[in-house]
Amino acid sequence: MAAPTQFAYRTSKNIGAVDAAPVYQPLPGFTRPEGNLRCCVYSPCGRYFAWASPERVTVADASIGHVITTLPAENVFELGFSPLGSFIITWQRPSKDDNGDAIKNLKVWTVLGGETPSAEADEHTVVGRFVQKSQTGWNLQYTFDERYCARVVTNEIQFYQSQDLGTVWNKLRVEGVSDFAVSPGKNHSIAVFVPERKGQPAAVKVYNVPQFDGPVSQKNFFKGDKVQLKWNNEGTTLIVLAQTEVDKSGKSYYGETTLYLLSANGGFDSRIELDKDGPIHDVTWSPNSKEFGVVYGYMPAKTTIFDTRAKATHSFALGPRNTIIFSPHGRFVLVAGFGNLAGQMDIYDLEKNYQKICTIEASNASVCEWSPDGKHILTATTSPRLRVDNGVRIWHVGGGLMYNENLQELYHVTWRPQSPTTQPIEDPLHPVPTPHASALEYLGTVKTPSKPAGAYRPPGARGQVTPLAFKREDEGGAAYVSNGSLSLGIGVNGFGKPRKREVPGAELAPEEGHGTTNAAVDGDEQLSKAALKNKKKREAKKAKDAAEKAAGLTPAPEKSLPGAFPSPSRSPERRDRKGHERNRSRGYVEPRPQSRPDRRDAKRTHDQQQRPHLKTPPAPTPASKTNGVPPPPKAASKETPPQPDVTVTSPGSVGTPSQDKKTRALLKKLRAIDDLKMRRAGGEKLEGTQIKKMDTEDEVRKELEALGWNE
Repeated sequence: MAAPTQFAYRTSKNIGAVDAAPVYQPLPGFTRPEGNLRCCVYSPCGRYFAWASPERVTVADASIGHVITTLPAENVFELGFSPLGSFIITWQRPSKDDNGDAIKNLKVWTVLGGETPSAEADEHTVVGRFVQKSQTGWNLQYTFDERYCARVVTNEIQFYQSQDLGTVWNKLRVEGVSDFAVSPGKNHSIAVFVPERKGQPAAVKVYNVPQFDGPVSQKNFFKGDKVQLKWNNEGTTLIVLAQTEVDKSGKSYYGETTLYLLSANGGFDSRIELDKDGPIHDVTWSPNSKEFGVVYGYMPAKTTIFDTRAKATHSFALGPRNTIIFSPHGRFVLVAGFGNLAGQMDIYDLEKNYQKICTIEASNASVCEWSPDGKHILTATTSPRLRVDNGVRIWHVGGGLMYNENLQELYHVTWRPQSPTTQPIEDPLHPVPTPHASALEYLGTVKTPSKPAGAYRPPGARGQVTPLAFKREDEGGAAYVSNGSLSLGIGVNGFGKPRKREVPGAELAPEEGHGTTNAAVDGDEQLSKAALKNKKKREAKKAKDAAEKAAGLTPAPEKSLPGAFPSPSRSPERRDRKGHERNRSRGYVEPRPQSRPDRRDAKRTHDQQQRPHLKTPPAPTPASKTNGVPPPPKAASKETPPQPDVTVTSPGSVGTPSQDKKTRALLKKLRAIDDLKMRRAGGEKLEGTQIKKMDTEDEVRKELEALGWNE
């Protein structure tokens, strides 16, 4: 029988280790440490379990829980092990000594398994000391066999032999290097990243250790402020997830992401083309090192499996997902949506043509990991992301809940690493194991909703079909389209369009150009009698005007002369309805009544006396009205319509409107000249153009005399 799996957790008060399936009980022989415990970690080989307290670092045997050794390292904030568990690395906060020099806060210790712990540690247990200011990327990176380790400094990667960290064994000089990743495979390879600088593109280069004469593989690209370097387990292929701090196209607040693929021997490199716009949420290698999965695109996101040549082999259904994790044996894949998503996990069987096994509801989960046996999934809600409902839950791959434990202020939880060879693969789906009592108790407290709660609908929208703009793409809605602006633009997924007048609960009107006569009749039934009558009048008038225009009977519009009859095209009723016309401009001024003649009327009378050849019909008097309605114009004879006697006068005639307009302009100019004279008499200094204007006074007066104007 295989050894039971195990997980450890850290809360604000203690650290615990629990044997998982099938026993689900605390680790025998392990005494829970209590107090202010800052971190805990398993060794990659699974042999050791260590935790840090303010006074010391304690290392225990993970199988039985007994303490092996303690290290006199105070105020340790980070812990790490070498791949085979031979060394333990501690990191403390940067500080300075009395002379102002930086203290070496990164220390590498040997793990002395089997020795009894002592209060005083020997100096030979410390293998190396370094100054490491940044907590990001603080740890050393070892090769798979612990033969070499490396760390990055300014413009170079320094290599050490693991047993002698006091002397630099070799250096890889790369100008501007900011990050690197050592291959976990049997080939000693290293990938380095150089960000963009001074207009030069970013670059990822792969070297063989210790041949640093030139890179064996290289990829240059723009839009790369930082990267994630992901090697496969065999160390033969590298995935580069490049990201920018700012998306210059304005499509995202979180920068732009691109994906590249490089082989360690330089035989292949390519950009991975994705067929859906949006960010790359997650990318993970399969344990078989032959394929990897990518979750990408605007929500609902798309999940696709690629081979080592960047060719898509399978795509899953669209959904609100942002995480993909392969099981340790590579048979199952988990596609989930955590963070601000609902926490649903879809389990697929890769050996059965990507058949979906189940969907697990793990709401508010912030940690998700496969167990080493490939049959269980651990989810946890941790602080400080969420300070309520903290706890650990273990699910079976078939979808059932196996274990539940509620904890106060849970900060960290992780599985004990175990080799897949120690956990032989069996049929994980049959038989289904019996849940622990804690799982049954938890399921008994969960209330099953009587009916699924859908999205809120206002009363006017209930009982109607949901518009495509409000549906997710995986539910048949319209695909997300970005307009390249962070602000809400017009026409994005149907939002921002001009709103149409709609009656809640009524059927939508057909689009323009697609309507029918029946649709128009149905719309008329909803109008009132008065509105329907007015609508018919407008339609009749439009039809009449169109017919007259087509026959050429409509005369060109002319400016009506004073005292002329009203236009016969307007009915007496509409001529008398002042103030009720709909299409009236803002600048409209209601004419004054004819009973109060003003100066313009007197001038018009004078002009008519001066121009007797211009004949106009007499204006109707109030006495000629009947019941307040002016009589209609006299009907013309049917034989020949009367032709108005209109003679066009020349512009030079005395008393023409053009002469009056010119006279007014000259008088205005003369007043301006008089004003300039007064200003110069008052001592004001005038400009050259103003003086020239004053010199034209005689010419202005001569022009006024020529027009017949006298003072």
